[in-house]
Amino acid sequence: METSNAITALTALGHATRLAAFRLLVEAGPAGRMAGDIAATLQVPPATLSFHLKELVQAGLVESESQGRHVCYRANFRAMSGLIEYLTHNCCAGSPSEQCAPLGNPCSC
Repeated sequence: METSNAITALTALGHATRLAAFRLLVEAGPAGRMAGDIAATLQVPPATLSFHLKELVQAGLVESESQGRHVCYRANFRAMSGLIEYLTHNCCAGSPSEQCAPLGNPCSC
């Protein structure tokens, strides 16, 4: 992942509503969730949620699929893994360690 892409992704996640929506989509897995369901769960007006989901889509963290008049949103797990890998790339000075494995324990160097 390029630094500019990481900055865009982190900026998108830097808002409470977007972070909550992204975490909800990660929890939903590959099936994703419908926009209306996300809005109801997060108690966010649909227009406001639409703005935030658009930011996550533009950052590459979320994908959308039209299903008739409704839109299903899914977390982009490849992008999420790429961001985690980017953030942990030089953990523990780049030496292989269980502590530095992506999704493992935080580096305690």
